[in-house]
Amino acid sequence: MTNIAIRKQNGDRPAVAQPEHAWDALRTMRSLLSWDPFREMATFPQLDERGFTPAFDVKETKEAYQFKADVPGIKDKDLEVTVTGNRLSVSGKRDEEKEEKSDRYYTYERNYGSFTRSFTLPDGADLERLGASLDGGVLTISVPKKPEVQPKKISVKTELQGPKS
Repeated sequence: MTNIAIRKQNGDRPAVAQPEHAWDALRTMRSLLSWDPFREMATFPQLDERGFTPAFDVKETKEAYQFKADVPGIKDKDLEVTVTGNRLSVSGKRDEEKEEKSDRYYTYERNYGSFTRSFTLPDGADLERLGASLDGGVLTISVPKKPEVQPKKISVKTELQGPKS
């Protein structure tokens, strides 16, 4: 027979042993409810061998769709914005700095290379008036909405009722 030590808690009652990896129904429920199947279907930016892809912000205002991208170190001649059908494509490149043989690098974290990003524009986009600007390393693309798809405020009229008797 083996001697088994029983830990006691509060006098003579045995302590309740908690397994280290006990199944927790609430934890399982939270993990199932937080699962987002659409996150797995999200498009990933196209990466080149160095992994350079600028980050984009896309927002909709009353008048336009606005795209902003951080493209530090890229000249306007190295950027290209094109529209084909309802696809907006932005491509560009950032050239690698010339490496001198006498230089010693301790870390090399900046990315270089070319990139391409594409976005599908909604039906109400006015592609004839699309504009792009580069200021302080931020590329801003504005795609105005067509006037017929911009929201219009409609006043609500009420009928005046006669005097109550």
